[in-house]
Amino acid sequence: RNSLRHSHSGEPRLHLSALARSIAMSLGGKKPGAPSIRQFRSGDPMDEKESNRTWECLKHAIHQIHEHNASSLSFEELYRNAYNLVLHKYGELLYNGVQGVVADHLKGVAQSCIECPDDRLLDELKKQWDDHKTTMVMIRDILMYMDRNFVTQYKKVPVYEMGLVIFREKVSGHPRVKSHLLTLLLDNITAERRGEQVDRILLKHTLNMLVELGVQGKNVYRECFEDPFLDHTRKFYQDESKQYISQNPCSDYLKKAEKRIREEKARVENYLHESTMEKIQELCDEEWISVHYKTLIHMENSGCAWMFQCDKIEDLERMYLLFSRVPISLKEIQKVMMDCMCEAGREVLNDPEKVKDPVSFITAILSLKQKFDRFVKESFKESKDFQLALKQAFESFLNKDTRTAQYLSLYVDDQFRKGLRGMSNDADVDAALEQVVTVFRFLQDKDVFENFYKQHLARRLLTGRSVSDEAERSMISKLKSECGHQYTSKLEGMFQDMKLSEDIMKQYKNSFASPSLARGMAPRTGTTPAMSSSIDLKVSVLTSGFWPGPPGSPCELPPEVQDCCSRFETFYLAKHTGRKLFWQPQNGFADIKAQMPKTKHELNVTTYQMCILMLFNQHVTLTYKDLQVRSNIPLEELKRHLMSLYVNPKAKILVRRDPDKEKKDPEDSDQFMVNPQFESKLMRIKVPLVQLRGETNLTAEGTDAAGSADVPATVEEDRKHLVEAVIVRVMKSRKTLEHNQLVMEVTRHLTSRFQPAPTLIKQRIEKLIEREYLERSNADRRVYNYLA
Repeated sequence: RNSLRHSHSGEPRLHLSALARSIAMSLGGKKPGAPSIRQFRSGDPMDEKESNRTWECLKHAIHQIHEHNASSLSFEELYRNAYNLVLHKYGELLYNGVQGVVADHLKGVAQSCIECPDDRLLDELKKQWDDHKTTMVMIRDILMYMDRNFVTQYKKVPVYEMGLVIFREKVSGHPRVKSHLLTLLLDNITAERRGEQVDRILLKHTLNMLVELGVQGKNVYRECFEDPFLDHTRKFYQDESKQYISQNPCSDYLKKAEKRIREEKARVENYLHESTMEKIQELCDEEWISVHYKTLIHMENSGCAWMFQCDKIEDLERMYLLFSRVPISLKEIQKVMMDCMCEAGREVLNDPEKVKDPVSFITAILSLKQKFDRFVKESFKESKDFQLALKQAFESFLNKDTRTAQYLSLYVDDQFRKGLRGMSNDADVDAALEQVVTVFRFLQDKDVFENFYKQHLARRLLTGRSVSDEAERSMISKLKSECGHQYTSKLEGMFQDMKLSEDIMKQYKNSFASPSLARGMAPRTGTTPAMSSSIDLKVSVLTSGFWPGPPGSPCELPPEVQDCCSRFETFYLAKHTGRKLFWQPQNGFADIKAQMPKTKHELNVTTYQMCILMLFNQHVTLTYKDLQVRSNIPLEELKRHLMSLYVNPKAKILVRRDPDKEKKDPEDSDQFMVNPQFESKLMRIKVPLVQLRGETNLTAEGTDAAGSADVPATVEEDRKHLVEAVIVRVMKSRKTLEHNQLVMEVTRHLTSRFQPAPTLIKQRIEKLIEREYLERSNADRRVYNYLA
């Protein structure tokens, strides 16, 4: 054969073009001292003597290969001789002979490795291993025919693999070489862990040798290196992690763990076998994280809670990424995060300064939400589990009572009256409203929020004090998307009433023409401006089902105002037959011109205050009893509106004749008159209302410090009707239902508005049974039947 190219899977390929010099030698040419071999024809019979002579020739050639004298050999002649031995049934002689020669040679190699100094052992092994592979490739190519026939037929180990097995047994597996080799490898790795430089190429070559020696079902790399390496690494990191955690804060430990895990990954990529990657990563996770994660999370002055308090975004991110390798440890971080949030929330709820001011209260809640939102987004990579933990924590402390629902409504009221005024564009306004909706989502008592929001919205619409109608509608739209049409239907109806009232007023004004000096009040069923010679009356016609609060009691309006009201009423009822108007003076306001003894002013007052002040046009002094009789204002309202006119030093329009009385509340015999000493630099004066004890303020200013933790009575009553309606709706659909199933269904339907107590549902079921909407089953008393 002029050239031989043969490759076995996983073995070096020999390109015999490099040996062209030897192949080109004449068959007759021979080196002095080499055995003389007669040309043998394959057709001739071969006796034992001839076979031994042929084997001796091959044996000598193998010795020459081991001595690096392959250039003197004729590989074509050697291949033919091996071919003839196998062909004439001397394959066993050839196979055993080669095995013995290679074994004898490797015994000498093993001895040279044993005698080699430790610092040169890896280099010596590299040299001997490279030589061995090269010689075995040459020997394999000479014996290629034997590999293909004899070895296959008798299920022997192929020649190249046989050489690897012998090297494994005689050299790398020699007790002294094996122990020294493992010690050197582990020492080099330990030195690298200490930061010293090592010969990675040499280590990679040595470990690849162990991998290649893993033939015939034996994993030399794992047995001789990987298992001891993992045990050594475990012990090393056990000691290091224990020492490091006892001497360093949590953040430094996390950096160290991150560095070590990264180093071990790089080590596998650089010179260890890829099969070690998963095992070493699991080992690092266990020793650096699993064993110590609870200690790290709860470490005082540097653990997870401290990181949340001090806004350590990067440290929490590092902790999350590391602990994600051990998923169970993330549950502990979530628990600490929830505890921190609840603790911070309780501090806000119990802070007397913030409780006094709903705006500060909700601002603190929003700041807390933004803070932990940032943790979830940046540190925890928007993990769904952490988002759920944040939601649960906020719901936990925000729903301790109904204060948050009330204060959120007050906060929104403050925003619409003045907070949004400084915002330059719609995006900022929308972002501010979205923050409100974010807190709103956490509320369980959404009906309580609706109750207060409706009162505040009514006040803003009637007084015209909202910064932006567009923003108001945007807020209602957001609430609608959260809770559905039913939740906002009354709020939308209030806006519709105001729009219709404007249209009515335009029609009414077109029917009259007169100058306007002052503005009047607002009735319960509509918005009506009546015109007279000196009064501009603006009326808002309100649909009774949309607007909050009980119907107000009528009072004695000044005759000129009453005349305007009567004109409007006649106009309205002429256009809308079948409707009734009930005037609501408690919701009205007025601008009146006042000629005080020293100065002139324009006073912005309520309708009730206007009625009180207008009485002093005909009387110099009036007693409290006189005011009751002449104004017909409800007693509590009279008391509040009258006190607002003489108690507030900045708007002291009236004076009480007996100023030495310590008690501020008026008595029947108290006499009142216009304040002759009243002075103010302001032309336009707004007279604020005082808040009586036990009275709920509808604005954020001056809120009772304790707030109101109870559900308002009106909301309680609405809840009863809602629960009954849902029970009937469910039972009408299902016809028959067991008690616990009915409770679950009703709770599911009402969760979007409030969380009904099982006792409330049970009470309403009993009421419906009494009213014969439901009945108990005769077969099972816990089962209800629907009665059509």
